[in-house]
Amino acid sequence: MKLLVAVKRVVDFNVKVRVKSDHTGVETSGVKMSMNPFDEIAVEEAVRLKEKGVATEIIAVSLGVTQAQETLRTALAMGADRGILVETDAALEPLAVAKLLKAVAEKEGAELVLLGKQAIDNDMNATGQMLAALLGWPQGTFASKVEIANGTATVTREVDGGLETVALTLPSIITTDLRLNEPRYASLPNIMKARKKIIDNKKPADLGVDPTPRLTIVRVDEPAKRKAGQKVGSVAELVSKLRTEAKVIS
Repeated sequence: MKLLVAVKRVVDFNVKVRVKSDHTGVETSGVKMSMNPFDEIAVEEAVRLKEKGVATEIIAVSLGVTQAQETLRTALAMGADRGILVETDAALEPLAVAKLLKAVAEKEGAELVLLGKQAIDNDMNATGQMLAALLGWPQGTFASKVEIANGTATVTREVDGGLETVALTLPSIITTDLRLNEPRYASLPNIMKARKKIIDNKKPADLGVDPTPRLTIVRVDEPAKRKAGQKVGSVAELVSKLRTEAKVIS
């Protein structure tokens, strides 16, 4: 089974995000970038499926600027067999990402697509669902456990009320959640081997997709700072302030 895993280059989760001085977005110049943590989990699960003999080939796919090759190299060092970079400077929205991944999945003949449930830069949580809709494939989102056998993927997913288990016929889409696994660290020998693995560069036009953004960012601002709290001497004083100042009780 050929397995496709999508990885996104984002600002490292340890970096404090800063808004640009012109309020057009967040600052990425000179900022440490890394693979989206949820996508790391997807890569790890793909590698585990290959180690179990379920998958025969893992193809890592990234979309975006040239520097996304570094993210692909990380995926290759973790165990992916080859990479595909769809290179574009356009600001990619979830629908455009889903269309590009659909084109790649169809061209590669993938039977399973793994990707993180969301990216930590925009928290959209929409790409996996859109991709499933475009392909007409079943989907298992927020996966905390994945088992594949006899052409069926059994996915335990996290929902508000606890855990839900669904059975998906392949081909299908699975988005990964935090409790699915703990990604491995790439060893030095694997990092060296990853440098020799193939990364195929493509453009959106090669896949017949127009990635032009449909949304316009008007302005980006940091969250308003919280006002300092107040100490009260008694319950009566608290009730009085809630009634007269905050006006949340009558």
